[in-house]
Amino acid sequence: MNITEVMTSNIETCNFKSSCGEVANMMKNLDVGVIPICEDNKLIGLITDRDLVIKGLSNNCNANTQISEMITTDVITGTKHTSVEQAMEIMSQYQIRRLPIVDDGKLIGMVSLGDLAVSNASNKEAGKALEDISVPAEPTK
Repeated sequence: MNITEVMTSNIETCNFKSSCGEVANMMKNLDVGVIPICEDNKLIGLITDRDLVIKGLSNNCNANTQISEMITTDVITGTKHTSVEQAMEIMSQYQIRRLPIVDDGKLIGMVSLGDLAVSNASNKEAGKALEDISVPAEPTK
Protein backbone atom coordinates (compact mmCIF):
# COMPACT_ATOMS: atom_id res chain seq x y z
CA MET A 1 0.00 0.00 0.00
CA ASN A 2 1.29 3.45 -0.91
CA ILE A 3 1.58 6.16 1.74
CA THR A 4 -0.63 8.55 -0.25
CA GLU A 5 -3.55 6.22 0.47
CA VAL A 6 -3.31 6.74 4.25
CA MET A 7 -1.73 10.18 4.67
CA THR A 8 -3.61 13.30 5.64
CA SER A 9 -3.60 15.85 2.81
CA ASN A 10 -4.33 19.58 2.91
CA ILE A 11 -2.13 20.16 5.93
CA GLU A 12 -2.32 23.52 7.68
CA THR A 13 1.10 25.18 7.90
CA CYS A 14 2.77 28.19 9.46
CA ASN A 15 5.75 30.20 8.34
CA PHE A 16 9.09 30.99 9.93
CA LYS A 17 7.79 34.28 11.37
CA SER A 18 4.67 32.86 13.06
CA SER A 19 4.37 33.51 16.77
CA CYS A 20 4.16 30.95 19.55
CA GLY A 21 0.62 32.09 20.26
CA GLU A 22 -0.48 31.64 16.63
CA VAL A 23 1.01 28.16 16.49
CA ALA A 24 -0.44 27.13 19.87
CA ASN A 25 -3.91 28.31 18.83
CA MET A 26 -3.62 26.50 15.52
CA MET A 27 -2.65 23.28 17.33
CA LYS A 28 -5.59 23.70 19.70
CA ASN A 29 -8.11 24.40 16.94
CA LEU A 30 -6.88 21.55 14.75
CA ASP A 31 -6.32 19.17 17.69
CA VAL A 32 -2.79 18.35 16.52
CA GLY A 33 0.62 18.28 18.15
CA VAL A 34 2.75 19.34 15.20
CA ILE A 35 2.61 22.10 12.60
CA PRO A 36 4.80 22.04 9.48
CA ILE A 37 6.72 25.23 8.71
CA CYS A 38 6.74 26.09 5.02
CA GLU A 39 7.99 28.85 2.76
CA ASP A 40 6.66 28.94 -0.81
CA ASN A 41 5.08 25.52 -0.13
CA LYS A 42 8.51 24.05 0.62
CA LEU A 43 8.87 22.25 3.94
CA ILE A 44 11.59 23.96 6.00
CA GLY A 45 10.83 22.54 9.43
CA LEU A 46 8.37 21.36 12.04
CA ILE A 47 7.27 22.68 15.41
CA THR A 48 5.68 20.46 18.01
CA ASP A 49 3.72 21.16 21.16
CA ARG A 50 6.77 19.87 23.03
CA ASP A 51 9.00 22.40 21.23
CA LEU A 52 6.72 25.22 22.39
CA VAL A 53 7.10 24.09 25.99
CA ILE A 54 10.73 22.92 26.12
CA LYS A 55 12.32 25.45 23.76
CA GLY A 56 9.80 28.23 24.32
CA LEU A 57 8.07 28.52 27.67
CA SER A 58 10.96 27.07 29.67
CA ASN A 59 13.20 29.77 28.14
CA ASN A 60 10.82 32.60 29.04
CA CYS A 61 9.34 33.00 25.57
CA ASN A 62 5.82 34.38 25.35
CA ALA A 63 2.89 34.22 22.93
CA ASN A 64 4.43 36.96 20.75
CA THR A 65 7.81 35.24 20.35
CA GLN A 66 8.54 34.09 16.80
CA ILE A 67 8.96 30.33 16.43
CA SER A 68 12.10 30.65 14.30
CA GLU A 69 14.41 29.55 17.15
CA MET A 70 12.20 26.65 18.20
CA ILE A 71 11.62 24.73 15.00
CA THR A 72 13.27 21.48 14.00
CA THR A 73 14.89 21.91 10.61
CA ASP A 74 16.50 18.50 10.09
CA VAL A 75 13.19 16.87 9.22
CA ILE A 76 12.95 13.22 8.20
CA THR A 77 10.48 12.90 5.31
CA GLY A 78 8.88 10.38 3.01
CA THR A 79 7.83 10.81 -0.60
CA LYS A 80 4.68 10.00 -2.53
CA HIS A 81 6.42 6.76 -3.58
CA THR A 82 7.00 5.59 0.01
CA SER A 83 5.10 2.45 0.95
CA VAL A 84 3.28 2.08 4.26
CA GLU A 85 5.86 -0.53 5.27
CA GLN A 86 8.74 1.82 4.42
CA ALA A 87 7.07 4.62 6.40
CA MET A 88 6.82 2.34 9.44
CA GLU A 89 10.49 1.42 9.08
CA ILE A 90 11.52 5.09 8.83
CA MET A 91 9.40 6.07 11.82
CA SER A 92 10.80 3.17 13.86
CA GLN A 93 14.39 3.88 12.90
CA TYR A 94 14.21 7.58 13.76
CA GLN A 95 11.72 7.20 16.63
CA ILE A 96 9.26 9.69 15.17
CA ARG A 97 5.47 9.65 15.44
CA ARG A 98 4.73 11.76 12.37
CA LEU A 99 6.24 11.67 8.90
CA PRO A 100 5.83 14.60 6.50
CA ILE A 101 5.35 13.50 2.90
CA VAL A 102 6.98 15.70 0.28
CA ASP A 103 7.10 15.85 -3.49
CA ASP A 104 10.07 17.78 -4.84
CA GLY A 105 10.46 19.44 -1.44
CA LYS A 106 6.82 20.57 -1.30
CA LEU A 107 4.67 19.30 1.54
CA ILE A 108 1.83 17.15 0.18
CA GLY A 109 0.73 15.38 3.34
CA MET A 110 1.49 14.01 6.77
CA VAL A 111 1.24 10.48 8.08
CA SER A 112 1.00 9.67 11.77
CA LEU A 113 1.45 6.44 13.62
CA GLY A 114 -2.33 6.46 14.08
CA ASP A 115 -2.83 6.67 10.31
CA LEU A 116 -0.67 3.59 9.90
CA ALA A 117 -2.45 1.71 12.67
CA VAL A 118 -5.87 2.17 11.06
CA SER A 119 -4.69 1.49 7.51
CA ASN A 120 -4.86 -1.93 5.96
CA ALA A 121 -1.36 -2.55 7.24
CA SER A 122 -0.96 -5.26 9.79
CA ASN A 123 -1.79 -4.19 13.35
CA LYS A 124 1.21 -6.27 14.38
CA GLU A 125 3.47 -4.09 12.17
CA ALA A 126 1.96 -0.88 13.55
CA GLY A 127 2.39 -2.21 17.09
CA LYS A 128 6.03 -3.03 16.36
CA ALA A 129 6.57 0.48 14.97
CA LEU A 130 5.03 2.00 18.10
CA GLU A 131 7.21 -0.19 20.28
CA ASP A 132 10.36 0.87 18.40
CA ILE A 133 9.37 4.55 18.47
CA SER A 134 8.63 4.42 22.18
CA VAL A 135 12.00 2.98 23.20
CA PRO A 136 13.87 5.64 25.19
CA ALA A 137 16.98 6.97 23.52
CA GLU A 138 20.29 6.06 25.10
CA PRO A 139 21.77 8.85 27.21
CA THR A 140 24.60 10.77 25.59
CA LYS A 141 27.94 10.56 27.33
